[in-house]
Amino acid sequence: MLKIQAVQAAFGDCFIVRYGTAAAPRFMLIDGGPKGNFNAHLKTALRQIKSAGHDLDLVVLSHVDIDHVAGLNDYLSGLRAGATNLPAAGALWHNSFSQTIAEGTDIESRFKSLMSVQGAQSIAHAGIAVQGVAEGHKLRLDAQVLQIPVNDGFPDGLILVDTAPNPITLDNLTITVVGPTEANLAELRKKWEKWLEENEDAVGRGDLGFLANSDNSVPNLSSVMFLIEGDGKTVLFTGDGRSDHLLDGLGQAGLLDSEGKLHVDVFKVGHHGSNRNVTKTFFRKVTANFYLISADGANDNPDFDTLKWIVEVAAEQSFVPTLLLTNSTPSLERLIQEFPPGNDSYLFKVLDSGNDWMTLDLS
Repeated sequence: MLKIQAVQAAFGDCFIVRYGTAAAPRFMLIDGGPKGNFNAHLKTALRQIKSAGHDLDLVVLSHVDIDHVAGLNDYLSGLRAGATNLPAAGALWHNSFSQTIAEGTDIESRFKSLMSVQGAQSIAHAGIAVQGVAEGHKLRLDAQVLQIPVNDGFPDGLILVDTAPNPITLDNLTITVVGPTEANLAELRKKWEKWLEENEDAVGRGDLGFLANSDNSVPNLSSVMFLIEGDGKTVLFTGDGRSDHLLDGLGQAGLLDSEGKLHVDVFKVGHHGSNRNVTKTFFRKVTANFYLISADGANDNPDFDTLKWIVEVAAEQSFVPTLLLTNSTPSLERLIQEFPPGNDSYLFKVLDSGNDWMTLDLS
């Protein structure tokens, strides 16, 4: 059995993987969505799991952005408060900011110092990023209090393609880590240092406007990415990772064919369908039967370009994909107008308004 439950997460990510057998199901939670998402949507799904007598084998935080970590913090806070109607967590995967981007540098202290300047945290993405770093730290502390193993079995407690063990087996499921790589992290550290240098100078001049104009360049893209396989089906989870980093990791893990391509059953499109993280060339290399996108139109996600590239590549390669979206957005409406869906082009399904999740059964 393999089912993917896409929980409504507004502009964030939240997924539950159900595997094992119908008689003995097992569960994995990937990300928790933004603030408020736990009470609005995730809590209901988790209570159902617990009421059926089950717990979570694994909880994965792809990275520390607030729209991925906040719901997980609310979940662990509930466990710490003694909630008996929530499933326990058997293990946590979570690469901290200090382990990845800030490892061996003064990036974290410089970033926190920059964000301590009055008015700096009100700048949209920068403020979200610093909140995410703090929330990620809290998640790790809560896991320690609850005695949940963190990154158990990974060398130095860090999830990397370079040092990851062989594919990890959970019942009928195998998990292969495909990101990040150490080379990806080294590149991102350089981008962070450049971003800090530019913004430290601007804030020193009292120019918070510069910080506002550069908010989208905060390179917090060190997502844990992995391929899961179960019952002959494959699902690729990417967090907010960049497509070039994903290709690096897939290649390093030996998952690309002789033409540098991979086809999966389900591809969770990175960074909520932002066109800053993907290219049309990438979609020619990584294709899927189902493209799963969690976004609600915030920050223009998913971008129209991203949806268009998926559909155009499918036409080039003569396959008919299905787009699975957690919300209807202006970009989807435009796609439908300019590229009408159908059995000879593409299909789509949107999570029904008012529902907490949609489920894709790959069994």
